[in-house]
Amino acid sequence: MQEYRHLEPGELALDPSFQRWKLGDEPVDSAFWQEWLVQNPDKDELVEKATFLLNTLHNSYGQQFADRSPLSEYEILEEISRLRESIDRPAVPVKWFHFSPVRYGMAASIVLVLGLFGWYLLHPTAQKNSVTYTELVAHATEPLSEVSNTSNAPILVNLPDKSTITLYPKSRVSYSSQFAGNKREIYLSGKGFFEVMKNPSKPFYVYANGLVTKVLGTSFTIQAYEGARQMKVVVKTGRVAVFAQNQVALDNQRETYKLEGIVLTPNQQVVFSPAEIQFTKGLVENPMPLEQSTKQQEFAFKRTPIADVFSALDQSYGVKIVFDEEVMRTCYLTASFSDESLFEKLELICRTINASYKQVDGIVIVNSSGCQ
Repeated sequence: MQEYRHLEPGELALDPSFQRWKLGDEPVDSAFWQEWLVQNPDKDELVEKATFLLNTLHNSYGQQFADRSPLSEYEILEEISRLRESIDRPAVPVKWFHFSPVRYGMAASIVLVLGLFGWYLLHPTAQKNSVTYTELVAHATEPLSEVSNTSNAPILVNLPDKSTITLYPKSRVSYSSQFAGNKREIYLSGKGFFEVMKNPSKPFYVYANGLVTKVLGTSFTIQAYEGARQMKVVVKTGRVAVFAQNQVALDNQRETYKLEGIVLTPNQQVVFSPAEIQFTKGLVENPMPLEQSTKQQEFAFKRTPIADVFSALDQSYGVKIVFDEEVMRTCYLTASFSDESLFEKLELICRTINASYKQVDGIVIVNSSGCQ
């Protein structure tokens, strides 16, 4: 049976049984979901959000909602980009939002994007999200050690599992001296760069003034000063999941190998606005080549198909580049790059083949009308 407890609202909205319950009121599905809600009373908010997203999509597509065929990844991300621009446009009432006529294969991605940033913009909650470092430490269930950096330079903090934290000035952390439970928990106020020893059986959590980051083993930076209007998580290596303190009942969450929440990979970041409970996912200002990449220093292309060029950049920086392969199948590149940044490389490539690019949620989308 499908495990629904750990789905995001967008994923639940696209589940066929959930759709039949909400849109068709099928007796069997209705009975199942009513019983599921009785057994999972803490998931009322998940169902409410999924229902809102499903109704929004259904109202936009009408009766053709279930009759659409899949689109390419490029077309899906193009639609997401248009949707995001509509959501970000100021002073536009919700009723004016319009999904362009795309096919059903796009629906999952559109709704997932709504789940990431649209829900809290279109349907804000009044819940209090700000849980301060002091409050979190006060409610810890085991004795904690605290390190505070009152100097003018970063200091190194060694944790019991051999993980380390580079703690920046005006920052402090608290942690257990044993990590005896089924997860490793750290409390942070300020800024810290974490290098976490991999241990999938004991996930690593960082609680930072209402922002929660979960990892299995990776390196990343968290900036979350108490009272700040924005907080940030930046990933250097591996994968991390980020969510708001009030979006998940951590004490009741089953520990798994799966990373839930907004998942970030190298060269991606998320900016969190506590007041609006809003996340904005994107690329870091200056993406760096991955440490394991063999193509860090120089890119030399001689009449190379553009698909191979984008693949080389993807492998080196870990940044997904999406484009219309059919439209750009006759595009080739002859060029040599060395110390240019990723964005400088993309600018030069796009200028050469008469294309353009933009970022959508940590992914690069290249637009082109093709090459002669």
